[in-house]
Amino acid sequence: MTPGRVFRCLRARGKIGEDVTRPRSRRMRPALRREEGAVPDGSERSPRLPPRWFIRLAWKVHRALYRVTGGRLGLWPARPKRWGTMRVTTIGRRTGQERPVILGYVEDGPNLVTLAMNGWGEGEPAWWLNLQAHPQAHVRLRDGTRDVVARAATGPERDRLWERWRSLDEDLDAFARRRSTETAVVVLKPGEHQVEP
Repeated sequence: MTPGRVFRCLRARGKIGEDVTRPRSRRMRPALRREEGAVPDGSERSPRLPPRWFIRLAWKVHRALYRVTGGRLGLWPARPKRWGTMRVTTIGRRTGQERPVILGYVEDGPNLVTLAMNGWGEGEPAWWLNLQAHPQAHVRLRDGTRDVVARAATGPERDRLWERWRSLDEDLDAFARRRSTETAVVVLKPGEHQVEP
């Protein structure tokens, strides 16, 4: 059962909060969208996100799937019209221990590019704080592994890479507006040597 299906089942059973402005019938939803249109100040409505606990649960299930299958499931390569997933191992800024996390990425030449979005919640994700303290990391992709060095994209490079992500997710700007701070675009540049599977 996919996380999206679990969410819909829980909502249908009343286990999680439901937006009372949204009708239950799928046939009524397009009519409601046409009537509502934009909010009074002229901006578009924010796309809905699942509850925070559900996002965290999906992360845990994804990591467990990767771990249980020995890495055979849970990672997929980036394609021109789809982002991929990678497993990044950072060094903890306080503990000095390895901290693995699975992230979405797009390719930019030899570099891997991800967003420090923290599930569109407030604050910086721990993996990004770790990379700011220790920029060297190890990445496992579907087709191999590599050592990388992380940095935040700035200026025109950030704008170009943000546009690349926007081409894959039309709601990117609306999700980013939920955060009070700018979402970092993180570039993972290949390190000194690459390790094959």
